[in-house]
Parts: sequence; C-alpha cells; structure tokens
Amino acid sequence: MNPLLFDPATGLRWLLAASAGLALGWLHFRSLAQVTRLLVAGRAAGIALHAARWLLLVALLVLCARAGAGALLVAAAGVMGARAIALRRTA
Repeated sequence: MNPLLFDPATGLRWLLAASAGLALGWLHFRSLAQVTRLLVAGRAAGIALHAARWLLLVALLVLCARAGAGALLVAAAGVMGARAIALRRTA
C-alpha cells in the first residue's frame, strides 16, 4: 500500500494538463477576433481558422480525458481561466 495520498506522477500530469488548457484556451479565445474579421470580410480563411481553433481544443480535451477525469477537469479549468483573461484584455 502506498502511504502517499497523492501520486507525484498524477500531480505532474494535472499540472501539464492545466498549463496546456490555459495556453491553448488563451490562444483559442484570442484568435476569435481574427476569425470574426476574416468572416466579416467574406474570406474563406476565417472558416479554416475557426475549424482549426475547435479541432485543437477538442484534441487537447480528448487527450486529457484519456489521461483521466482529473486531468480533464484541470484542463477545462485552464481553458475557462484563459477565457476570463482573454475577455478581460479585450474589454
């Protein structure tokens, strides 16, 4: 029986998931203005950028879900934290 209540490898995995969620979430929400500008201008690149934003975010969350529920939760928390930061900077 392991006397540790928390496995250090799990903690590292959660830290990486939270960091990745924060970084990719910030990129996801900051690129929204560029997507909007491209779509309003009628450029097809806006659709491609929008699809790429979602594919990257979904790929991160699927990868974290495969690592466990805790990793998925901290990655999602990182994405929501990045959303708050990105929205505060644009307002």
